Amino acid sequence: MMTEEDRHQLRAAAENLLSGSLQSQRSLYPQRSISSINREYIITENLIAGTRPNGRMSNVRRFFCLLITFDLLFTCLMWLICTTIAGENISTAFIEQVLHYRIQSSLFDVVMAAVCRFIILLLFYALLYMDHWIIVALTTTSTCAFTGAKVYFFEWNNVQQPGFQALLIMTSFVLAWAEAWYFDCRVVPQEIQARDWLNSPLMDTVDNERTSLLRNSHYNGPLNRGPENAGNFFTPMDSPTHSDDEEIVPKNLQKTATDDNFLNVLQTLPSLSEKEIDEYNNKARLLVNQSYELLTSNEWQKLNTTSAGDVVSVLSNDYGKILKIEGVIDAPAIELVDRLYNNIEDMPSWNKDVSLVKKIETINLNTDIIYQSTKTYGAGLIGPRDFITLRHRNKCGNYYMTSGISVKINLPHRKNHVRGENGIVCFATEKFENDDDNNAENKCHVTWILHANLNIWLPQRVIDKSLASTLEKMMGSVRYYVYQSSNTSG
Repeated sequence: MMTEEDRHQLRAAAENLLSGSLQSQRSLYPQRSISSINREYIITENLIAGTRPNGRMSNVRRFFCLLITFDLLFTCLMWLICTTIAGENISTAFIEQVLHYRIQSSLFDVVMAAVCRFIILLLFYALLYMDHWIIVALTTTSTCAFTGAKVYFFEWNNVQQPGFQALLIMTSFVLAWAEAWYFDCRVVPQEIQARDWLNSPLMDTVDNERTSLLRNSHYNGPLNRGPENAGNFFTPMDSPTHSDDEEIVPKNLQKTATDDNFLNVLQTLPSLSEKEIDEYNNKARLLVNQSYELLTSNEWQKLNTTSAGDVVSVLSNDYGKILKIEGVIDAPAIELVDRLYNNIEDMPSWNKDVSLVKKIETINLNTDIIYQSTKTYGAGLIGPRDFITLRHRNKCGNYYMTSGISVKINLPHRKNHVRGENGIVCFATEKFENDDDNNAENKCHVTWILHANLNIWLPQRVIDKSLASTLEKMMGSVRYYVYQSSNTSG
């Protein structure tokens, strides 16, 4: 079963993933809101409430069902109050108002009207999941006709305090109209809007068709799956419903550890053998070549330009997509790479989406293995993830870069976290060359490449929007980190 956090998934993924409209970190640094990856995808609470995560009932329809239930319970409570005020006990009132029913004196028919609305509306709109307003229109019309007849035929002169009786009848009338209004003006429009958004051709600007899952290509990374492409790592639309909770891993790695136990395990991992060190060094060298090929590829297609002037691009092939963002940051090229590589464990202090980063193995001065965990994205659309990544720092051509790829080690799964996988991730800098800029030596051109499998059931186009938003937000976080560091050192 899905965890409580993941049940609200279409609520975040949308604010953080779907909308792509994220704010930059709060700081003294000149603040700018990070624009969405595509303005057409800025969504509202209405759109989020109308979506059906994993085929379940939408939030807006669930509230409609709660309103129907409230209608029944409130009407029953009002009837009991009226009965008590009239000085009758429940059994006497039942005999007089049910067994000896007369429309002129009984109020139990108001309760039965609420029962009929409850059964009919839940049957058609909860069980059969009907979208048309005709049923709620019929129940509301019938209730109006009944309450009108009730007011006309009821013997008000025989009631000592008719205020509560009148309130009970008015309550039935008002709640019936509230149900009709809410379904027609809220449930139907929001669910149609959500369906239209998911089926909109605009959603295909990043993902024109479904691509296959974890297929092979020329990348031969350390995931021990044979030659692989960074484009492998994504979740297709037909993934199992519970893929977010039941990640397929070897049996010996399916143990789950609490946070305290997990941190203890991180600190007590055995040292790598010479054979493992050689294997990781070989993979690291291959990773440099793979990253450089991506950095120099001519197949990138521009997706959009953010409000900060960064350019987001996508590289598509038969195996998936890789995302890239490019921009300028006020820091020397080699200094920025070294600072981020050496101080990786400080990342949670300047990137609020990251909860923990730990170096778990140091292979050499420029190669290590890290553990990284993230917080819940947005309002909970995507729950916490964690990654185990082999990193390597090197210079290739004009690029100073740190590259990474996921590896498998004997590490238990952390409680309430889903293990994600990094395909090819690369942070690269180049010296900023601009003859008109006197401060060019203190700037660099940054390229960030990301391809990750979040192991979650969501349409791939939604995940692509999420990753693009993540890249955009990361650039803002790095700028904030550089600004903060320069103020501290100054």
